Amino acid sequence: MDLTIILIGLIGLVVVIVVFVLGLKWKTLTDKNYLDSIRANAEREKQEIIENGKIAAELAKKEALLEAKENLVREKLRADDEIKQRKEKIYNMENDIRDRMKALRDNEHEVEEKEKTIYSRENFLAGREKSISFKEKELSRLTQLQNEKLERVANMTQDEARKILLQNLEHQIRHENAEMIKKHTDEAKEKADEEAKEIVLQTIQRVAADVTVDATVAVVHLPSEDMKGRIIGREGRNIRSFEEFTGVDVIVDDTPDTVVLSCFDPVRREVARLSLEQLIGDGRIHPGRIEEVVNKMQKEITKKMKQAADEIMLDLDVHGLKPKIVELLGRLKYRTSYGQNVLQHSHEVAVMSGLIASQLGYDPKKAIRAGLLHDIGKSIDRENEGTHSALGATIAEEAGEDSIICNAIAAHHEDVASTSVYSVIIQAADTISSSRPGVRKETLTNYVNRLTELEAIATSFKGVEKAFVIQAGREVRVMVMPGELNDAQAEELARELVKKIEAEMGYPGTIKVTTIREVRHTEVAK
Repeated sequence: MDLTIILIGLIGLVVVIVVFVLGLKWKTLTDKNYLDSIRANAEREKQEIIENGKIAAELAKKEALLEAKENLVREKLRADDEIKQRKEKIYNMENDIRDRMKALRDNEHEVEEKEKTIYSRENFLAGREKSISFKEKELSRLTQLQNEKLERVANMTQDEARKILLQNLEHQIRHENAEMIKKHTDEAKEKADEEAKEIVLQTIQRVAADVTVDATVAVVHLPSEDMKGRIIGREGRNIRSFEEFTGVDVIVDDTPDTVVLSCFDPVRREVARLSLEQLIGDGRIHPGRIEEVVNKMQKEITKKMKQAADEIMLDLDVHGLKPKIVELLGRLKYRTSYGQNVLQHSHEVAVMSGLIASQLGYDPKKAIRAGLLHDIGKSIDRENEGTHSALGATIAEEAGEDSIICNAIAAHHEDVASTSVYSVIIQAADTISSSRPGVRKETLTNYVNRLTELEAIATSFKGVEKAFVIQAGREVRVMVMPGELNDAQAEELARELVKKIEAEMGYPGTIKVTTIREVRHTEVAK
């Protein structure tokens, strides 16, 4: 029993030992497989890391290559820009060098001309020296003969004879010098005259300004003959209102589809023409509408005058004129002098002055500015006392213009002394512009002056509001102030005006004087 137990115990121990050994072997085998799997996984991760590294390296290589290419492109563009700038700089330098070479050639040509002149003068002086040397020898011979003759005849001493000879020689030299001076003076004057004529001719040839002679009538074409009746109105009220508001004479005759507007004042005539065309196009013709349209057209004409002044200033590149100067300059658009439009004349004088100043080596901009403003006084000379040159100089001085320009304006008719060469340039340009054939008409100016004088006489009486000369100067219509003159006084005014016209004016035919006293009463219905 005990042996059995021991045997069983031994067997159990052996079994335990066997199980333990088998467990150890199993564990060892299991751990080896685990390690192999770990090693395999590590190998795979290693390969993946190596592959990813190769891919990343390839990408980095490509990115670096791409960045290098971009840098290369940028550097190339920068180099191209730098090359382009250098080419432009070289091109500008080449142009500058060409200009300088041209200037050098011009200077070389000028030097050659001067050398020729100096050479000719040297030849002339050499000839004169030879002539003087010959004359000196001849004089010496004659002096010796004269000395011998004087000693024989007059029994003079040598000192006395020398004194007489020196006096004779001095007289002869003075005579020869006077002849030489006169000769060179005549040559210089002739050359100066030729150069001055050349400058004037070149200036005239380079100016292509139109010559405009204004008439005293304007023709308005009508769409039909029926329009004449509408213009006249019932019992002539429309035409009377139109003539009253515009100060022009409306002539409606048998000429088909035509109405003639007559007035010596071109501004009023233009206002009337535009107003009548507006009324005809609108179709509404009555006294109230006529007054409205005339006022509108007066504003339009003022705008056109300013526009004309701005266009000429832009054409001449004249800047910085005060608004008052621009306004007065625009008024010259409808002012004429001996039939010549004053604004066009001022433009022409400005261009000629600039050309002459350039030819003579002076500032053309200053000459152009003075030429443009030289007749600015004509815009106010009919309303103010004084010559247009003096008035223009005052206007320019008040506007802050340069003293040289003010003097050029004041002296262009030699009313005052010139203080600079620009005054002489303006005088020359004004003379050229005014004296060209066909540019002026004396008869038209006399006619306009007569009508202006007639209007001035009419407005000189107390109580006169407006005065209009119509019928080519054969009728004066005077609008009196109803608050200052009654009907009897208006009638007496007509008689006094007739007497003054007869006493102070000379005129062909007869002049009809009509005084108009109109009272208006206006109420507004609300």
